[in-house]
Amino acid sequence: MTALLFGILTIALVGPIPAALARANWPLYAPRAAMTLWQSIALAAVLSAFSTGLAIAANLLAPGPDGTPTNNPIEEFHRLGWFLWSAYVLVFVLTLLVGARLMYTVLRVAIRTRARRNAHRQMIDLVDSVEHRRHGDRSTRDLRILDVPTPLAYCLPGLRSRVVLSEGVLTRLDDRQLTAVIEHERAHLRARHDLVLEAFIALHEAFPRFVRSQSALGAVELLAEALADDQAARATCPTTVGRALVACADATAPRGAMAVGGPTTLVRVRRLGHRTPQRGIAATAYLLAAAILVVPTLAVAIPWLTELSRLLTHA
Repeated sequence: MTALLFGILTIALVGPIPAALARANWPLYAPRAAMTLWQSIALAAVLSAFSTGLAIAANLLAPGPDGTPTNNPIEEFHRLGWFLWSAYVLVFVLTLLVGARLMYTVLRVAIRTRARRNAHRQMIDLVDSVEHRRHGDRSTRDLRILDVPTPLAYCLPGLRSRVVLSEGVLTRLDDRQLTAVIEHERAHLRARHDLVLEAFIALHEAFPRFVRSQSALGAVELLAEALADDQAARATCPTTVGRALVACADATAPRGAMAVGGPTTLVRVRRLGHRTPQRGIAATAYLLAAAILVVPTLAVAIPWLTELSRLLTHA
């Protein structure tokens, strides 16, 4: 029964719930709460998937005729029969493999992304047009200006973060719009949105194509941009940010960086025109995020762990 409940929860968390959330409009107007909810769903889905496999494999420790768990493989084989014993062992091995693949993917994405950023950072520092920056000025110390006509506006997160702009962007923006773009990119750097996106990229790459969905990653990327837009709007005003976004809509960025423009520009500009506090929706989203993690743990995981502890105690 525990495995069934965890299985149903896993299917819901990787299928209909993310699909419904990705189609909803309210997350754009409570982006911080929606980001928290997305992270809660992703974490709960991973934990539920592992719990499903472990709950099925725990049948290998079920009590034998004398009431004690049969932790001897030969006794388990005779008690369960070859079919059930093989099925439980297979589920346990698959669970371990999924966990190993997930950890490997997280490490691979982290190492690959940081190596790419470090190489790009070194190149940017070499070709930076230093005459555009005042040496020793803290407000421009992280800025790098590229003397190219192609529109570029992005940030490179990390311990030595950079905000990169090109001459092609500088010629399009006035001073206030330039301030909005810089504040947008610095908001990404302060909030470390790159770490959140890395986690979702790792989850996306860890699972086969017929299982994974692009909706979660795309929705979280849009929310990260919305949060950065809000910070830029506080530093300037929504109208200025909207005009800057339109001017930089075709701005590009290398892989591993976070660009101010992109295909979501129109959605974000429309959002800035109707940006009002949604405290009720945000509070509801925070409660849902907590419930998705806490309620299944209390209702399902604790009884299962209690039973497993009892079995191991009598071993």
